Amino acid sequence: MSSPTVAPSTADVASALDPVPTGAPSPSIPAGAPSRTVPIRPNEQHGRRLTAAFDALDGFPAMGESRVRLVAALDADPIDVAAVVAAIETDLGLGLTVLRTANRMEGRVGRVATIPAAVDALGMASLRTIADRIRTVDFFDRGGVWGREADAYRRHAAAVQSAVHRIAAVTEAVDTDLLVTAALLHDVGRLVLRRAHSGYAQTIMGRDVAPEERLLAERRELGVDHALVGGVLARRWGLPRDLARIVERHHSDDDGRQIGVLRLADMLAHHAHGGEVSPPLLMKAARRVDVDAATLRALLYDQAVGGPKRTRSATPCPLSDREMDVLRRLAAGRVYKQIAGELGLSTSTVRTHLHNMYGKLGARDRAQAVLIAVERGWL
Repeated sequence: MSSPTVAPSTADVASALDPVPTGAPSPSIPAGAPSRTVPIRPNEQHGRRLTAAFDALDGFPAMGESRVRLVAALDADPIDVAAVVAAIETDLGLGLTVLRTANRMEGRVGRVATIPAAVDALGMASLRTIADRIRTVDFFDRGGVWGREADAYRRHAAAVQSAVHRIAAVTEAVDTDLLVTAALLHDVGRLVLRRAHSGYAQTIMGRDVAPEERLLAERRELGVDHALVGGVLARRWGLPRDLARIVERHHSDDDGRQIGVLRLADMLAHHAHGGEVSPPLLMKAARRVDVDAATLRALLYDQAVGGPKRTRSATPCPLSDREMDVLRRLAAGRVYKQIAGELGLSTSTVRTHLHNMYGKLGARDRAQAVLIAVERGWL
């Protein structure tokens, strides 16, 4: 049985919305951080710049349009929970505030790892308070501390989230909600480094190189990389350790499946935006999460041209876990014999699952079944 929770007070919400007071101690590198990363240099001026950048990020604004959409979803009758989540999970300002507030609630401290879980924990009244109080910035009037960064950050985070959904539709054992939330946070360290080092945009971000090469340049020239800084920030905000670890390790090629999916999604997003990506590393990242070459080519194509992607649905999926296993393989282009071999079933059993699946979805054939599942957010 879960522990009882207490709804956040106005003070809790205000605390998440207001910046941490300047002069707060600079976070240290956590125990267990990747040994491959060079430690932050023990330089007092460097430390002050990082602390100031941490403090500034606590006041990161929401995009004005994200707030408009959140309010519209809260005003709907009935409230459109799927639209509420969608408005929050693609916006760093809203997402951070919601996550931090939920993780301060009694009974949920440091345990809320996803935006849907945070929305459920907070309730609609608290979300309305957040929407009313949060600072915003508009695309056409991007002044202030984080003016231009808010829009650029949202575009990349949304692209990585889109890629996560596409990968989840063709592979197994993916916690999509956790990875979508991690995708929202994965590059917060880059915002800190950009603010702490005046030449970061030109010397690091200005290079047309693969993400891995840029990471090495950060370590070489700044003594720290943005992934590690992001992990420090996630812990500073009191977010769950699993979420902080994914953010911290999202460029690693030797970690678990969730991190592997996020890394591949990040590479797909860079490719779709015209960035440099190493083909051998891309193929290696795909194979680590059981995505074959043909499926990878399809993912690259769909990500670049905006092909079908998952949208969250409030309607529960009627399919069993085994039927979903079959459906994922249909979406990846497998034939009956391949599906049977991969799942350890007979072909007749696969056909039975397909017959049941078509009936539940009201589909005529495999193509329509996949399309229905994608449109309703089950793939």
